[in-house]
Amino acid sequence: MKAGLMVLLSLWGIYTAEIGIREQSGKNDGERVEMYLAYVGLKKGNPWCAAFVCWSLGQAKIRNPRSGWSPDLFPAKKVCWQRSRILQMKPVDGGAARRPRKGDVFGIYFPDKKRIAHVGFVDSWDDKYVITVEGNTNEAGSREGDGVYRKRRLVGSIYQVARWEEAL
Repeated sequence: MKAGLMVLLSLWGIYTAEIGIREQSGKNDGERVEMYLAYVGLKKGNPWCAAFVCWSLGQAKIRNPRSGWSPDLFPAKKVCWQRSRILQMKPVDGGAARRPRKGDVFGIYFPDKKRIAHVGFVDSWDDKYVITVEGNTNEAGSREGDGVYRKRRLVGSIYQVARWEEAL
């Protein structure tokens, strides 16, 4: 098995094992949530979707920004897919468009914040839907949630996708 595939499978095992983790009191707290936050140098009470992604990448030994700031997960050189006006895979920085895959990091843009303000992992991707695993969300898909969930989102709701593991 190729080393890159082993890393990707390890990452998948790490983030899917966290599905079902819930906040202790609904205030961005609890043992696991505080562990994700500590990984990026934040204390309990902070939003933690980006911390969950960085912690998962780190556990798989994938270099990452170790940041709780969602936009940090989308440096131009890592972006492999970006929504365009006509929903299609758009080449980024002159490179070939790449279909998002398991283990990639997705970002949702919030116009009121003028930035990507929620992130998680792509678990599968087709022409209409993306299956995700994400922290600090809930059954309704909020960016201020209570746990780690597997979600189904419309591809059109995704703004950018970044690939942190390139070895395949």
